[in-house]
Amino acid sequence: MGHLLKYLFVACLGAWPLGWWKSDRLPATIAWSPVLDVEPRQQKVEQPPLNVSFGGVDYRVEPLYRYALDGVVVSYRVHDADHLVHRLWNDHLNVADLCVVWGRDAKDVDLHAFDFENGEFTCMFRTRSDAAWRSFHLDQISNNHLLSADPAIRAAIGGVTVGDRIHFEGYLANYSNASGFHRGTSTTRTDTGNGACETTYVTAFDIAEPAPRGWRKLSALALWGMLLSGATWLLGVAKGWF
Repeated sequence: MGHLLKYLFVACLGAWPLGWWKSDRLPATIAWSPVLDVEPRQQKVEQPPLNVSFGGVDYRVEPLYRYALDGVVVSYRVHDADHLVHRLWNDHLNVADLCVVWGRDAKDVDLHAFDFENGEFTCMFRTRSDAAWRSFHLDQISNNHLLSADPAIRAAIGGVTVGDRIHFEGYLANYSNASGFHRGTSTTRTDTGNGACETTYVTAFDIAEPAPRGWRKLSALALWGMLLSGATWLLGVAKGWF
């Protein structure tokens, strides 16, 4: 029994990092839908600022455009407001950054030739393939700062993984808090560099077509298997069972 637990622990120890690493890789097949051919929709609005409270902080959200996007997630970062820049800014409202592609980038480009990565407030991508780079359209990718104080919307955004086809709606908006923090938003898909991200106060969010979760499930099962087999082995040694 003791040997079996050791083998199980070692197997889970190997499977856990493998599943974790693979879980944020693009799936072999991207879930295509005609909605991905539609450019993000935005319409100018005239409405007063919203006063939003979350995490013990009061925010002023200034809607500029009604906004909706359908796209495929190529990288993401869920934020923890207790660390790094978000702690410095006292920004609890920014749930996550999602780097999303649509149109020809989602349909015709070999996305597997690219490496996509989200920093704390940036999306970076690179490829060694000249052909892949030439086929890529910089106006069909965006990094989205998603804001919400709604627990259900925050949970839905937090459940995203790479390869998901998503739909969200809300407002392109500027926002600020009493600490002196202020962040604006891009209002065009053709800009690049600092300030090119879309800041959206989200009113609806849906994972329309989830990517396969097999690797993520394997990682979770392996972690539990490692913890349980290790604890059982230690208990068995302590009790003299083997």
